[in-house]
Amino acid sequence: MYRIAVILMIAVLFNSSIIYADKDNVSIRIEMLPWEKVNNILPKYSKFTVLDVETGKKFQVQRRAGSNHADVQPLTSKDTKIMKKVYDGKWSWKRRAIIVINGNQWIAASMHGMPHGAGALKNNFPGHFCIHFYGSTTHRTNFMDLSHKLMILKSAGKLQEYVNNNDPYEIIRAFIAGLKQQDAQIVSAVSLQKIKWKSLLKNVENINLSHMLVMPIEDLTEELSLEIPIEVDMVIKDSGGRSFKGKINLVRFSPYSAWKIDSIQFLEDSQLVLKNNKKA
Repeated sequence: MYRIAVILMIAVLFNSSIIYADKDNVSIRIEMLPWEKVNNILPKYSKFTVLDVETGKKFQVQRRAGSNHADVQPLTSKDTKIMKKVYDGKWSWKRRAIIVINGNQWIAASMHGMPHGAGALKNNFPGHFCIHFYGSTTHRTNFMDLSHKLMILKSAGKLQEYVNNNDPYEIIRAFIAGLKQQDAQIVSAVSLQKIKWKSLLKNVENINLSHMLVMPIEDLTEELSLEIPIEVDMVIKDSGGRSFKGKINLVRFSPYSAWKIDSIQFLEDSQLVLKNNKKA
């Protein structure tokens, strides 16, 4: 388990889809395969391993259904117990970056941790949960869920590449999604400043971008700083729900460099953090 956690940490730090561990002569390739291929690789009733990127914990599952993504169940009660530990003992809709291991094949994926719907296995898991791969969609839409997409990019080592090549509006969406999923790596990737994200994110129970004023991308070609009007609804631990209507500031150092969010300004304006508790 320790070796797996170290290998995954190398992938996270270096944003690499090919991981090397010279000491043990290990070479692992994490593939970001489209759902159309994975749907055939992991057919109904197939069994495989789920490896959580952050903790290195792994458990066995079986695919039971799903056409737009995989509906799966932990294989045994022991697997359910491990999965619940990944979520700190409390089932949650939060997305997590995972790797699906099928034989010698490692595939980038994303899961949530909330039992729902029907279940058929004797595993102490009341229903099933969903695993998404690149190009998967939810039951309610024909589009890829952004949070799942970011987690898949994270597990594949392609998150920074995504950030470096996207417009400021997509960067804002990724920032809010990272806050919503309480994921320090995602928000750090788009943030201008270094912040103690892990302790801060524990207070963000929910957050949604309800409105954003979008200008044509071609009008922003030469801009190095932007103020984008947004509206955000949030639920903060011990404070309840509230809304923020204001601006989010972004900067870049050249027309060819990545956009970064002034996170400290946003956290102060939205009152997500006090001014004396912001820097790492």
